[in-house]
Amino acid sequence: MWKVTLQAFCVLLLAWFFGNFVLGWFQQNNVKPQTQHSEHPSRAPESQDQSCFCHLTGVLDDCFCDVESIDVFNNFKIYPRIKKLTERDYFRYYKVNLKRPCPFWPDDGHCAIKDCHVEPCPESKVPVGIKSGNYNKYSHTANTMSDLTECEQANELGAINSTLSNQSKEAFADWARHDDAQDHFCELDDETSPDAEYVDLLLNPERFTGYKGPSAWRVWNSIYEENCFKPRSVYRPLNPLAPSRGDDDGEGFYNWLEGLCLEKRVFYRLISGLHSSINIHLCAEYLLDEGWGRSVWGPNVQEFRQRFDTAETKGEGTRRLKNLYFLYLIELRALYKVAPYFERAIVNLYTGNSQEDGETKELLLQIFNEIKAFPMHFDEKSMFAGHKMEAKTLKEEFRLHFKNISRIMDCVGCSKCRLWGKLQTQGLGTALKVLFSEKEIQNLPEHSPSKGFQLTRQEIVALLNGFGRLSTSIHQLHNFRLLLKENR
Repeated sequence: MWKVTLQAFCVLLLAWFFGNFVLGWFQQNNVKPQTQHSEHPSRAPESQDQSCFCHLTGVLDDCFCDVESIDVFNNFKIYPRIKKLTERDYFRYYKVNLKRPCPFWPDDGHCAIKDCHVEPCPESKVPVGIKSGNYNKYSHTANTMSDLTECEQANELGAINSTLSNQSKEAFADWARHDDAQDHFCELDDETSPDAEYVDLLLNPERFTGYKGPSAWRVWNSIYEENCFKPRSVYRPLNPLAPSRGDDDGEGFYNWLEGLCLEKRVFYRLISGLHSSINIHLCAEYLLDEGWGRSVWGPNVQEFRQRFDTAETKGEGTRRLKNLYFLYLIELRALYKVAPYFERAIVNLYTGNSQEDGETKELLLQIFNEIKAFPMHFDEKSMFAGHKMEAKTLKEEFRLHFKNISRIMDCVGCSKCRLWGKLQTQGLGTALKVLFSEKEIQNLPEHSPSKGFQLTRQEIVALLNGFGRLSTSIHQLHNFRLLLKENR
């Protein structure tokens, strides 16, 4: 009997020890995180700190490229070179008319904030080969005529340095007239207008100027609501000018978007990507301090979160950033396609300084070589590939909608925002023109200009600077990742 009692006692003792062990383990694994949390009440969880980027990964929609590959390619191979290129004289001076009236609504006045101001470049500072005009002359002959005055030399020098035959002269005359049948996706400024001025882009960098509110919202609202093929009945997520939709997460909008044809879906993503890129620039170059007469500019993490954080934007932030990557691929593809145009010996990015021009051309060709080696280009042949007449109608509709957006840029109240808005929309418009001129580019003559496809200097400067802005945005995303980690 006592043996049975002893066995029972041993079982109860073991059960008591085991129960205490389990309870101790459970408490240790549940109380410890609460203790850590109480020690650091202001510390955000890791997922919250990285919520701007946690879903920014993997393959992009409508193409076969992933975010990670673009990051590595851009940040190590493209960004350092495109930054140097846009600092060269040929690409830093941009002629633009910032006084054109808004064609769509009464002008509500220009921004009075001092940082909205654009400082034009005196003509005396502009290289002689640039201010002479966009058309090819016979600069070899001009450079041998040492007795010409500077003004006479300016009339003889051109944007591309070459000695041409009579046949080539006729071709350039055609170029100067700009055949209206060409696929122009932008409303180009008239560079002969007395209101058109040269601007040094390096002295007027894109940054946050303080321009915001109803005037800025009206510009973007007009772009999205009236030019992105969207019916009024479909509400765009987070539209500040639309009636409140409560807890609407935008699923209705994205269901509508996915139901569109590829071309119209691409159009929306291009505009959204451009908008995202501009917002990143403003967050990266934010006015942090204005004390003692000297402004301090730098990255504003809180502003970046408000525009791209998953929680702050109801999931919109990730879509916006992915559209930036998509736009990057589109313009990258355009540069791949236009490379043969610039690789010809006849093309010299002419400023009047032969050494500078040679170095600029060499740097541009290096960028083209890197782009050719990129293995995951967007396939534009999937666009406008249906029935011939339907495809032609859709392409024209696509072109006119984008051309309208380029006109809306003249409604931006902040001069500096207008400058960079015009340049970047023109850069994208030039990229679209390139993508849909493949046959003309393939048939370019090696040693003479072509009637079928031409680019003005204004278009060239906008194309490379526009792509440079996208490259900078993706590079700045890397910096924001690091800053969010430091905050954690």
